[in-house]
Amino acid sequence: MNGIFDTAVNAFRVESIRKRLLYTFMILGIFMLGGLVPVPGLDGEKFTEVIRQWGQLGSIMDLISGGGLYHASILSLGVSPYINASIIIQLLTVVIPALEDMSKEGEAGRKKMDKITRYSAIGLAFVQSCLFTYSTRSALNSSLPVWLNAGLVALAFTAGAAIVVFLGEKINDKGIGNGVSLLIFAGIVTRLPDMVKTLYQKCVTISDSIDNTALGILAGVLVFIAVAAVSVLIIVFVLYVQNSERRIPVQYSKKVIGRQQRGGNRDYIPLKVNMSGVMPVIFTMSLLAIPSVIVTLFFNNSTNEVALWLKSSFTGSAWYYVIYFLLVIAFTFFYTSINFHPVEIANSINKNGGMINGIRSGKPTTDFIKATAFRLNWIEAFFLVLVCIIPTVIGILTGFQNVWFAGTSVLILTGVANDLIVQVEGELEVRSPKGFLEDLAIKKGKR
Repeated sequence: MNGIFDTAVNAFRVESIRKRLLYTFMILGIFMLGGLVPVPGLDGEKFTEVIRQWGQLGSIMDLISGGGLYHASILSLGVSPYINASIIIQLLTVVIPALEDMSKEGEAGRKKMDKITRYSAIGLAFVQSCLFTYSTRSALNSSLPVWLNAGLVALAFTAGAAIVVFLGEKINDKGIGNGVSLLIFAGIVTRLPDMVKTLYQKCVTISDSIDNTALGILAGVLVFIAVAAVSVLIIVFVLYVQNSERRIPVQYSKKVIGRQQRGGNRDYIPLKVNMSGVMPVIFTMSLLAIPSVIVTLFFNNSTNEVALWLKSSFTGSAWYYVIYFLLVIAFTFFYTSINFHPVEIANSINKNGGMINGIRSGKPTTDFIKATAFRLNWIEAFFLVLVCIIPTVIGILTGFQNVWFAGTSVLILTGVANDLIVQVEGELEVRSPKGFLEDLAIKKGKR
């Protein structure tokens, strides 16, 4: 804990990092204020009532949107369109050669891919806005013509989604951290007081159910302490796994440059256990919400057997968790395959005169790194499933559903916060005198 505070204090002492942190906080503040701006032409109370009738689907969509859905704000769609667009573009990258080549063009290719994702997100936002407007038409303001009111609401939702995309990209460009993840993080943080309040009310209910007043108070206090302790243990466990890494030892050969002998040192390649972060979980939640959204929007009151089966299967049933389990595993391997490049790592080792002990250079090195990452992916996938599903199931069985601080929320909070701290520490290390001298020595050694 002291290390975190020391990192924060040291970060604010460096002007360049302080500016980026303050800029990030400013963008998050704008996002939170935007969540309070109501949609024109929409009755907020009726809209919230309709969303709450969706049950678990509404809770999941509110979580992905950053907490703005229940408030009927212009940012109600949140980052959902951008996440869905990212999933679609990344899937298309595998099957469309032009997109695959574009993704390999370095910084220029990344900017082109970001531009395609951005426009795709706005297009999806418009479609989703129209569906939202249709499904919540009972909350439209009756003082305006229906077509005008519906168009106004749909455009407001779309504009809000475009604003969220803009804010997220501004954090990526001028701030610190992943913009989309930080926006979700901010939305979850604002819900923590409500979660604590709900837990307190549960404990009071347990206390009132016991005839003996003293025993009732003691039982309520013990339940509160037990839930808080479990939550802390889950946080510690998640942080431990997220900071764990598999270190592959590398031996560098000695080189004589002029009269100086360089190299010959022993180093390692760190492969994180939680390599893909929280993105597989966010992707899974977004994808699983699609069938429920379709059924809720168009077949909410239908007696069709298929519609009823889809609605029940994707709202907390056993099938839902089985599909959740499989999708988390699939997205873990998929996301890692896109963002992890063993060939580049192997080429970098070979270029700098390094060798993994017992492994030949070239393709054997690439295969070894790929196999190691593949094994870590299994550990990561089961870790994500363990953290997200088991607390939710226990919450359902014990009646503490959406009360205790665990599951997807804690994974996103700890993951985003941990990544932010790691990035700040990296910036501090580079800007410190020691880091600067080490970078200078490396640059001289490459000449």
